[in-house]
Amino acid sequence: MASYEVRWKASAYRDLRRLDPHQVPRIVQAAAELGENPFPHASRKLMGTEGHRRLRVGDVRVIYEVEEGARTVTVIHVRHRRDAYR
Repeated sequence: MASYEVRWKASAYRDLRRLDPHQVPRIVQAAAELGENPFPHASRKLMGTEGHRRLRVGDVRVIYEVEEGARTVTVIHVRHRRDAYR
């Protein structure tokens, strides 16, 4: 059983549709693993934000937020690295 619930915002679903369909399963799997460990070694806190973190999946960045009190991980954006931080 996952210790955190993984939620996807509508913006993240829109971002997934814009990506290469071959990459989507790998990205979804990496986001699902955030339910077990929302702070993996490969994730970094984004500077200039309150609680956003990023996870690298190849050239794609998964931008997410962890709410420890509610035990949820909310995926906010899934974008190519050149567009992820704009």
